[in-house]
Amino acid sequence: MVTLVTQMVLSIGERIKGFLFSPSETFDNSKEDTIGDAFKYFVVLLAIYAVLFGIMVLVAFSAMSWIVGPWAAMMGLAAGPILAVAMLVLTLISGIIAVFIGGLWMHIWVYIVGGRKGVKQTIKALMYGATPSYLLGWIPIVGIIAAIWALIVEIIGIRQLHELSTGKAVLAFILAIIIPGIIVAIVIFVALITMPELISELGPGFGGF
Repeated sequence: MVTLVTQMVLSIGERIKGFLFSPSETFDNSKEDTIGDAFKYFVVLLAIYAVLFGIMVLVAFSAMSWIVGPWAAMMGLAAGPILAVAMLVLTLISGIIAVFIGGLWMHIWVYIVGGRKGVKQTIKALMYGATPSYLLGWIPIVGIIAAIWALIVEIIGIRQLHELSTGKAVLAFILAIIIPGIIVAIVIFVALITMPELISELGPGFGGF
């Protein structure tokens, strides 16, 4: 049992090192991985991130409580662990949901640019590609660099697993990010145009005016 756990830890360690520093080769070696293999790796990374992020929240919350005053500090000591556990659970659940929904959305654009290896490969690319973000993303400021790093690794993953050119892989990501932005911009624009008209229809008493 101990040997099995040791082998698993070493395997995950090698994968982390590979996706961080030689992603192209590591993705090529991961083409035959099942979605289950990728999911186990992803959950381990997500759990590490959730624990470290929870600890950071706990420390920050406790520090702020002491600054406010003794009573706040006592309340912070009581509520801090609960908040940390809540953050841990929320991070795990939201991370798992996000990677599958994000994978389905991303695959639409991967397919449009020519990716034909299946949605599982797209989800695998996002799961494995999240390595920098979940390993270092809990650190303030460094998290921004980790997010950019993760985006690059995910693009490489899409390229290698779907056997696309770099340009097409980048295009898929640009479309996946820009299209929702355009939709949100249109909704806001329409709301800003129609709001004065709506307020005038509701009458001068609306909103206390």
